[in-house]
Amino acid sequence: MPRAFILVNVESGAEEQALKQLKNIEGVEESYVTYGVYDLMVRVKANTMEELKDIVTHKIRTSKQVRSTLTLIMMEE
Repeated sequence: MPRAFILVNVESGAEEQALKQLKNIEGVEESYVTYGVYDLMVRVKANTMEELKDIVTHKIRTSKQVRSTLTLIMMEE
């Protein structure tokens, strides 16, 4: 099962709202507000790489508050 960490930049001041929205996406296992270069960190689990791609491109990146993402696909746990 593919898993990834997604680092997310959101609109200024929208961190909590974006966090709530991301937590409701199927496949999101954990999500946190972070400080530094990225505003949020999300851990995603999917059944296939295609499903992981769909979660990132069609569910996370299309969120209104999301400005950019960086996806780190985990090789092993």
